[in-house]
Amino acid sequence: MPENVHSVFITGGTGYMGSRLVAMLAKRGHTVRALIRHASAQKLPAGAQPVLGDALSSDYIQQVRPSDTFIHLVGVSHPSPAKAAEFRSVDLVALRHAVNAAVAAKVRHFVYVSVAHPAPLMKAYIEVRQECETIIRNSGLNATILRPWYVLGPGHRWPYALLPAYWLMERIPATREAALRLGLVTLPQILNALLAAVERPCQRTRFWDVQAIRHTSPNSGK
Repeated sequence: MPENVHSVFITGGTGYMGSRLVAMLAKRGHTVRALIRHASAQKLPAGAQPVLGDALSSDYIQQVRPSDTFIHLVGVSHPSPAKAAEFRSVDLVALRHAVNAAVAAKVRHFVYVSVAHPAPLMKAYIEVRQECETIIRNSGLNATILRPWYVLGPGHRWPYALLPAYWLMERIPATREAALRLGLVTLPQILNALLAAVERPCQRTRFWDVQAIRHTSPNSGK
């Protein structure tokens, strides 16, 4: 396999980001295997091999090999404070199984989408994502952890109304750091950053914040 072409195992490959990322990976020549439930098989983009299994159990642990890259995108959709229990029963449980599977398969690089923090909102969501980050770091896996705050895209456009406020806060010294850390990224930006993470694996743990996500792409060299 050429140096920059990878064998990728992905969870959440039929979701909002995952389905688009799978298509991008396949187009660039990567081998993609996606963990899916039988009912979601028809949602998997062409170019990916389905692997039937449940992200909330360990039944797929032996099916990750021979992948060298593991992308974990499983999580509760449309997070809100009302879903605190789901964050622990879905996001945290799925991440534990993903890390265990990646370690067992001896993958060389683990990619995870976390969330920007600290922040004044979504305390339960952030706590679970921080716990997930700790699990990844303690696993010994080489990992890229992306920390967006909110991803703008189809069906996720209401924060566009906040852009003038962000523009102003980024120019006021007292609010600049928070505005940049909790800034908005677009769907193409985070997909490009995820693709770049796959094609430029790291050693140990690498964090990409909002600014890195905005300015990192497969061809940027950054």
